[in-house]
Amino acid sequence: MSVPKTLEIPEGVEVSRVRTVRAEHAVHRIRAVGDRIGSILLVPGWTGSKEDFTPVLPLLAALGFDVVTYDQRGQYESPGDAADDYSLEALADDALALADAALEDERFHLLGHSFGGLVSQTLTIEHPERIRTLSLLCTGPGALGDTPTRPLQRLVTAIGKVPLLQIHELREQGIKRPAQVTAFLAKRFTANAPASLKAMTQHLLDAEDRVDEVAATGVPCWVARGETDDAWPHDAQADMAKRLGTEIVILPSAAHSPAVEAPDELVDDWRDFLLAH
Repeated sequence: MSVPKTLEIPEGVEVSRVRTVRAEHAVHRIRAVGDRIGSILLVPGWTGSKEDFTPVLPLLAALGFDVVTYDQRGQYESPGDAADDYSLEALADDALALADAALEDERFHLLGHSFGGLVSQTLTIEHPERIRTLSLLCTGPGALGDTPTRPLQRLVTAIGKVPLLQIHELREQGIKRPAQVTAFLAKRFTANAPASLKAMTQHLLDAEDRVDEVAATGVPCWVARGETDDAWPHDAQADMAKRLGTEIVILPSAAHSPAVEAPDELVDDWRDFLLAH
């Protein structure tokens, strides 16, 4: 879960909704400053939202990119029904439909954070001709798995039986945050469609490793994590980068959510890769 430092919307960022041929999504978007050189789609992670990327939008626009980020189907302000398809393939199709509706370029840069990295890998495998580059941020080659400190299987069992607010309060127990941020996190978590949250949590338990399929597409890849990232094991992320033909970038000032923890550092390290492609 990414925790924003502020909920202020930077100048130039548009808060809107985009209806595609598949779904309706709440989005944050920004237009390139000066000459436009490309488009970027940012895919948020588990229990996340478009707000996870808001701080980097002006920085990327200043480089010449149109940028869109969004709530995935059933996340926060994007609706999702119990009967919807929340497979990784369906979520990847949602992302592509959003790109078609909201971006001007046929080929675009794609970044997935955490669970969003699994969606982004799936989209790249299914439609490599549409992906200019793939960037994977604080994510892994497949399932995250269940651990004593991250009991995802218990959460899957609880969703639909225990009120989401109760689950959220248990997760936040003992953590002190600014009141505005505390209220936002509760609102976001409880706004999730239970079917969406349950399906995404299950993917973190059983998603298969498809990194070799991503590598076979030939799409240029960039992989990074915060120095103190506490999700996928560091060696698993480094090995994923190696299999994708690159080396992992370590962001010293960040943990699991660099876009809110160290946005300038993230864009500084990502810039050369984006501009090279």
